[in-house]
Amino acid sequence: MSIKLRDLIRAVRACKTAAEERAVISKECALIRTAIKEEDEQFRHRNVAKLLFIHMLGYPTHFGQMECLKLISASGFPEKRIGYLGLTLLLTEQTEVLTLVTNSLKVDLTNSNQYIQALSLIAIGNLATQDMARDLASDVEKLLRSNNSYLRKKAALATIRLLKKEPDLIEHMSERIISLLKDRAHGVLITGLQLMIDVLDLLPDWKSELVKLVPSLVRLLRNFISMGFSPEYDVAGIADPFMQVKILHLLRLLGKGNEEASDLMNDVLAQVATNTETTKNAGNAILYECVQTVMEVESDASLRVLAVNILGRFLLNRDNNIRYVALNSLSKVVSEDLSAVQRHRNTIVECLKDPDISIRQRALELVFQLVNDQNVVALTTELLNYLVVAPADSKASLVSKIILILEKYSSGKKWRVDTIITMLSVAGGLTDESVTRTAIIFIAQSEGLQSYAAHRLYRSLLEDSSQLGLLQVAIWCIGEYGSQLVADCPAPDPGSSSYPAISETEVINLLDKSARLHNVDNSTRAMVLNALMKLSVRFGGASKERIAKLMVPFQTSMFLELQQRSTEYGVLLNTQWDGLRREVLDKMPVLDEAALRRRRAAFDENTFSDDSKSLSPKPSSGAVSSLAGPAPTNQLDLNNIFGGGVSSAGPAKANNDLIDLLDIFGGGPVAAPTAQLNNMSLQTNASPAAAYGNASNTDLLNEIFSAGPSVSPTPASYPAQQPYQAQQAPLQPQMLMPTPVYGGQAPLSPMNNAFGMPPAPAPVAAPAPVMPMVLTSARAASAATSSIVAYEKAGMQITMEISKPVPADPSQSRILCRFHNLHNVQMENLVFQAAVPKYLKLEMLPPSSTTIPARSQGEVTQEIKLVNSMQGQKAIMLKLKIAYKQGDTMVDEMTQVSNFPPMY
Repeated sequence: MSIKLRDLIRAVRACKTAAEERAVISKECALIRTAIKEEDEQFRHRNVAKLLFIHMLGYPTHFGQMECLKLISASGFPEKRIGYLGLTLLLTEQTEVLTLVTNSLKVDLTNSNQYIQALSLIAIGNLATQDMARDLASDVEKLLRSNNSYLRKKAALATIRLLKKEPDLIEHMSERIISLLKDRAHGVLITGLQLMIDVLDLLPDWKSELVKLVPSLVRLLRNFISMGFSPEYDVAGIADPFMQVKILHLLRLLGKGNEEASDLMNDVLAQVATNTETTKNAGNAILYECVQTVMEVESDASLRVLAVNILGRFLLNRDNNIRYVALNSLSKVVSEDLSAVQRHRNTIVECLKDPDISIRQRALELVFQLVNDQNVVALTTELLNYLVVAPADSKASLVSKIILILEKYSSGKKWRVDTIITMLSVAGGLTDESVTRTAIIFIAQSEGLQSYAAHRLYRSLLEDSSQLGLLQVAIWCIGEYGSQLVADCPAPDPGSSSYPAISETEVINLLDKSARLHNVDNSTRAMVLNALMKLSVRFGGASKERIAKLMVPFQTSMFLELQQRSTEYGVLLNTQWDGLRREVLDKMPVLDEAALRRRRAAFDENTFSDDSKSLSPKPSSGAVSSLAGPAPTNQLDLNNIFGGGVSSAGPAKANNDLIDLLDIFGGGPVAAPTAQLNNMSLQTNASPAAAYGNASNTDLLNEIFSAGPSVSPTPASYPAQQPYQAQQAPLQPQMLMPTPVYGGQAPLSPMNNAFGMPPAPAPVAAPAPVMPMVLTSARAASAATSSIVAYEKAGMQITMEISKPVPADPSQSRILCRFHNLHNVQMENLVFQAAVPKYLKLEMLPPSSTTIPARSQGEVTQEIKLVNSMQGQKAIMLKLKIAYKQGDTMVDEMTQVSNFPPMY
């Protein structure tokens, strides 16, 4: 015989280990199974009660489900109570056993005992399926008309479940649902309000019917406001606050987008906002719901200001929950009424000093929304103060937001430079490279303040070299504006101080020290080499000799980039390049981001618009209009990746040059096809650079100093690709000079390495004349952007914008996929997958959204990055899988894309 429930609880609590607890539960479950087999009716309710406790502990109890049904069929109330409790806890609506309980529920709904009827209604409200909703709807509706308020309340709650499972039942129950608003029992009235709220969520079309109840709801709410003390419904001196919150919630749903209904409730909303007590939580709950309603409905401007002021009073409350709710609500309101929220700016800023991190985070988000041209200086100062005490994991995002503020609002160039330096001094070690890059651009754009910025960064670096972002920006500025460091810096304005000149030796010592810091990575050391190289033309001859000595240790570095860069810089420091060195290492031109964005936008618009004409590039004498060869004839069949058939996006041709399918899965040898660049034949083992440049495998960027021959292939025309020359100003030819080979390697390409770009290795080539325009044409061809239609079916269109992001490396390609929805129904749950052969390296970034709005024209994008290890020999091939949900239909399609332009 099994033990009692209280004894089981004691035994479980007495267990000191999990193993002991499992042993106790296993023993008791075995006893319960034995009792079930023996049909022990005397202790059936006790066994089910123990199963409920075992279920709460997380152990399986499915073997006791039938016992619950047997208890429900019993005649006594205690057995039914345990049975229905077990039914709601041990079973779900997917359980097959649940179909057997429908008849028992129907019988209990007509029982003479109101508590048994209530048990049945509770079970329906928790577990009713669609079939049960149709079978029991008539019985529940009868109980909605019952004279017993207790049963009417339970029936209203059960009706919510029935309508969720079978919305069509509203046709038969609407009259009775509306009549619940006239019920005098508060319990029935509040459940009726909740039922109407759920009806509006489930069936928005019924709003026109329920909006007629607004006058009744307004009158009901006004009665509660003026009601005196009622001990039965009073909470902290407020009459039934739960009822008032439900009424306000229903008014919010009915008044949204309806000016007539909103006008009817404006007065009562103002009365609630002004007369409700704020010293108790019950009153604050009503006020919060009132504010939500005022902001949602078409209310007066004065009423909105009153709502914002209520939220402002919430910020002064000592309860963190209320303050959090106020900040959260103000974040939603600030976009609609900024001036009203600005009045509480000081209170919001004070929340940044709150010990609760959730309060600080919400206040921080709200401060960013409040920034404008008038308060940018004050709020940015507060953000910098908060940056000092902010948690380390949130400093990176905070710095990024400060950079956005500086980019959008600026009180002056000097203020912007000071803010950047202060920010990097506080949190420069937690920033990403985009912040460092933006800071450098801001300083470069601050004409007349470069000397001031260089001096401040130099002194900041002397004080603290642990902030990597500050270190990188300071190194760049020292290299770029080193000549101004060795001169006195006057004060840029009356409120600033001047800085004395710094000796060349001190500057070089600081750079040498920076390269030896333990927290410095190899990319920062490369920046140090760049800065030293630039100082060689900005400082005197004695400094040049020391700079050459400082670069010698890096020539044996284990990091290839540092080794090659220091070697090439050492060659460039030779006296034979004195005439070219100063021109190569001159100051970088200032980047105008706004103009760059405008040019890119104009280029995209002219290139990819529907009415644009396709132009063929016109080659000029001595220049190459495109270095890419004709489209390769070999095709990849990627059908086996997803198991689909041949797609129309890229039909494969059956010939001897087809790349073997086994190349994808590594199942056998692959015959490398012969790649052609117009009339030039290339070897199958040629490098990617050779496929785009010349037959001698010489890198185009290394043509500046290499002595290798330059080949000008016959220009090819591509009707599917817009010419890059038509959208950009012509590039100026560079002065190219031959140089001897150093150490068995091609020396430095200054246009590449002087500014921190990774050098491209180039083999030794024999001296030959170099054609000046080859570099210009190569860059133009690499930077060109093409667009193709990769997929179009059933209203979904996918276009791909292909470009070469790194002109020095033609093997890298960037594909921006744009998703177009040609239907009037949005597409949801977008899944976009791609597969490539083994010679391609694929990186897919997350999509901008998984929902494609109706009639959208490419707003949703996803970026793909490809590296082709056989550039010029094998073309890019993609196998795509597209899945999405449109309405109630799931779409799952596959396609193959191989119609990329020849240069890819």
